[in-house]
Amino acid sequence: MGWPLAVSNGLMARTSGPSSHATSRAMAGAMGYLGAGHLLAVLAMTLPFGMLASLLAWQRPLQIVASLLPVAFGIVLLLRRRHARVLARIRPTQFALWSFAIAIAHGAGLMLIPIYLGLCDANADAGHQAMAALSTRNLAMAACVALIHTLAMMAAGGAMAWLTYRHVGLQLVGRSWFNLDTVWAASLILVGMVSLLLLT
Repeated sequence: MGWPLAVSNGLMARTSGPSSHATSRAMAGAMGYLGAGHLLAVLAMTLPFGMLASLLAWQRPLQIVASLLPVAFGIVLLLRRRHARVLARIRPTQFALWSFAIAIAHGAGLMLIPIYLGLCDANADAGHQAMAALSTRNLAMAACVALIHTLAMMAAGGAMAWLTYRHVGLQLVGRSWFNLDTVWAASLILVGMVSLLLLT
């Protein structure tokens, strides 16, 4: 979700000089900071749950809490529509902090918790089965899953930033900005409620 900041960083680099390489370096650097923040957010949410997943005696209560957490986050996002002002204007050196805070607030790690705690159906698709088998094997594998997830996010975000900057046109983005907060909050609530229903 931070790729517009990479575009903005490229624009700021372009104003300081016409070099295309400087612009590309600025966008790539921004994606690096954004990826670092996102990785820390995912690790902060998934590693503790990965360690707790071995406590089979608490599996049922943990599953209920893990189902309720996305619901609670979704309700908070729907009720509190304003973004924190401290994150409204940030420097490129603060992109990692922004990415960490936004990933935590939007539940980036929370959406992986149902897989860690076995909430997904045993007959789920092959992708979910493979991720569940890998992520619950040990702590190092959980860290590897978080790293691969972050690299995929950086690749997708970097592609969006590059396509917007080079082809879509910045004037169009400025005129038709979009906000997916409501969709994101509703999806968190829906996933949490479905997980709760599967537990009963």
